[in-house]
Amino acid sequence: MSETVYPLAGAAALERRGLRDRVYDLVLDMLMTADIAPGTRLSIDAIARDLKVSPTPVREALVQLERTGLVTREALKGYRVAPPLAAGQLEALFDARLVLEGGATELAARHAEELVPRLEQALTEHRAISRIVHKSVAHGEKLSVGLIREYFAIDWNFHHLIFEGTHNPFLLDMSEAISTRVHRMRQTVKSGVSDADDAVVEHSAILDAFRGGSAEEAAAAMRAHINRVRERARLDVASQ
Repeated sequence: MSETVYPLAGAAALERRGLRDRVYDLVLDMLMTADIAPGTRLSIDAIARDLKVSPTPVREALVQLERTGLVTREALKGYRVAPPLAAGQLEALFDARLVLEGGATELAARHAEELVPRLEQALTEHRAISRIVHKSVAHGEKLSVGLIREYFAIDWNFHHLIFEGTHNPFLLDMSEAISTRVHRMRQTVKSGVSDADDAVVEHSAILDAFRGGSAEEAAAAMRAHINRVRERARLDVASQ
């Protein structure tokens, strides 16, 4: 019996997924960078018109964003911009990061030989994007949405590679949940990329610990980084 193949259906599914992902990125950019007040209603039809797409990928994007906490949904009322994270929620997020990322770093250190070159490349990219950010700020330019998004992606990639380095699919799944909450935190504290230099230094310390071969030191360096990010977030919240 010959095998039945559905090439068009597969291609269509990939195209739909690609469109959904692009719409998700655009709506996320809007929520992260635009000055939209908490509680603002998000009209699926209006967003679809602005993006020149059908309502379906917008609706799918908002469903995904609801999981991040960036938007909330009320029955019969639709989606709204979520309120900022409360101080207790921020502390809970950092506590979760300490447990999850500290443990992941310790596990990943078992594979330091294969992971170090990837982290070196990630750190090189982090330094490069940080220089671009500084150059823009020095010229008095407003950071573009694209540059902010690129910086955050490169910054998080260093953490993502460590999760990958654990070779543990469950931890990798958990990292996706954490990364979306980090997006939420950045929207709440509106810290932008002002701590780029600090983050580069702290990532360098983590990489040095991996090079040294000590799982305990690598985990300690990661926890120190997360605690310093916590302190900077507290200062940002206090200054608002």
